[in-house]
Amino acid sequence: MEKSPRALPPRILILTLSHGASHYRASKALEKALLDLRPEVEVRVEDALERSAGWFRAYYNSYEIPLKYFPSLWGWIEGIQHRSDSTGPGWLYRAGTKPLFRFIEEFDPDIVVATEIGVAEWTAMHRRQGRARYMLAGLVLMDFSRPWVQPEVDLYQSVPGEMASELQAAGVAAEKILPCGLPIDPAFAALPDRESTRERLGLEAGIPIVLVLFGGGGHGNSARIINELRKVRQPLQAVFVAGRNRRLEEKTRRLSAHIPRFRTLGWVENMHEWMVAADLLLGKPGGSTVAEGFACGLPILAIDPLPGNERRTTGQIEKWKAGLWIRRSAEISPTIERLLTYPEELADLRRNARALARPHAARDAAQAILERWERGS
Repeated sequence: MEKSPRALPPRILILTLSHGASHYRASKALEKALLDLRPEVEVRVEDALERSAGWFRAYYNSYEIPLKYFPSLWGWIEGIQHRSDSTGPGWLYRAGTKPLFRFIEEFDPDIVVATEIGVAEWTAMHRRQGRARYMLAGLVLMDFSRPWVQPEVDLYQSVPGEMASELQAAGVAAEKILPCGLPIDPAFAALPDRESTRERLGLEAGIPIVLVLFGGGGHGNSARIINELRKVRQPLQAVFVAGRNRRLEEKTRRLSAHIPRFRTLGWVENMHEWMVAADLLLGKPGGSTVAEGFACGLPILAIDPLPGNERRTTGQIEKWKAGLWIRRSAEISPTIERLLTYPEELADLRRNARALARPHAARDAAQAILERWERGS
């Protein structure tokens, strides 16, 4: 690190993106943990793209076109990025992020935390230019890709196990790697009692609960999932969380309105309670969803993972034996029926998920960042 520590409190800039919800949720969890440890520090969470040139935002978000219409093409492109030294042309990144670089210099942070791979490249590029001096930390979510490795990054927070090993194998010094897990809301470190939570949420005792998550942005085919869940022959409660997608919420509520024990919600602030209450989680394997589910010992039935890192994450979930990949909609009902019929398999999944829990990851990451800055190295 180039910048000598100055008098506390440090100024901390957390740069994230609004792609999905995991980057933002991890950023807010880290912000909360930093303020819990040091209430006097100044912490600011910013969307790095919103601080970049407008044309560059359009370019960087253009991945959504092949992702939506040509997913196999996007999988191929993302696979190349995954193995390359950079996710895009350096000259293009330098041109598009000029406004972001000006903002960083005006804010004059002591510490910058990058929570997305492209953002890590941009901030490393900014430090390389020598126009500002700050400690740079990289928050790797659930999947390692080669472009994360930047010599300007002083500290990496990663998931324990293979990801930490991959970082080291790619040339990152072991002392720069903190395998603390993905930062999640501190509420997941002090979970409420399961039975009292079910009662408080108005859920029936003794009947299994499937929590269906469509991600923060609300993406998925609720009609297809509802149709499959109705085929489950055992008594079942289903809770659908549509995120911030009002249209999906209204559609799901309409389709499930007359089905006993089916309930639809929009955005929820008490996700830890719904996860504690549930027996199974059915949904897309976003990084925060996986980490929060594990903190609650909640097995994940991953459905419709996006090409690239979500599919790699789903493969890891199966490798960890903490969940299953539902590759076709028709597998939903028989998989759930099997797990409810053979509770020992479900218990094994729950036990493996809980073993992967890192509920204090946000606090551990925040403490490591502050200690590293104070040491000035």
